[in-house]
Amino acid sequence: MVFAAIFAGGKGTRMGNSDTPKQYLELGSKPVIIHTIEKFTVNDRIDEIIVLCPKPWVAHTRDLVKKYVVPAKKITVIEGGDTRNGTLENAMAFIENNYEVDDDTIIVTHDAVRPFLTHRIIAENVDAAIKYGACDTVIPATDTIVRSEDGSFISDIPDRTKMYQGQTPQSFKVKELRTVIDSLTDEEKAILTDACKIYTLKGKPVYMVEGEVFNFKITYPYDMKVANTLLKDKDSE
Repeated sequence: MVFAAIFAGGKGTRMGNSDTPKQYLELGSKPVIIHTIEKFTVNDRIDEIIVLCPKPWVAHTRDLVKKYVVPAKKITVIEGGDTRNGTLENAMAFIENNYEVDDDTIIVTHDAVRPFLTHRIIAENVDAAIKYGACDTVIPATDTIVRSEDGSFISDIPDRTKMYQGQTPQSFKVKELRTVIDSLTDEEKAILTDACKIYTLKGKPVYMVEGEVFNFKITYPYDMKVANTLLKDKDSE
């Protein structure tokens, strides 16, 4: 089976004065999170969808799914974790406790606030996870990357042709991901907040799937303006 795990745990602290987490803000005629969920409901490669959100928002999220989403696939809304790793652990535990996991069971993890991912990206994530065990969605870096050890002075300027910007989805074979996570020490769990970084730390390959510039993460108020413009452009096509 192929599961989509949509991470909706962000609090939207960089969205200005809004008390509403950014994934629940209106984009066009419906919340951001609904746009994202719909991309997976209509994709033939996805069997079931798990939405993970803060506990106070679980009931609200379920209500939104009932209101907006045509139930083409099973959608389950559960509580996420206190951290991204915790949310991933909750998604894994849900799958392991409710389904028979085999070597071909895949989890496609995606940010709820990246509503413009494409069916190509989803399909290539599934294919890459099946073939390689793990993959990340990336785009080539277009700006010069500057590294600083102290936050004040430049330590290094890496070769931009070898630099990429990470997006999501990140996708994995569930059994292998469990083995990798269980191999972490408590100290490693505390500092590693990206599943693909865990793989690289353990010397395991992570395939790169080509993303899209418009598969951006809605983080700041300006991003919502861009998203609304992009949505209008798509609706007019």
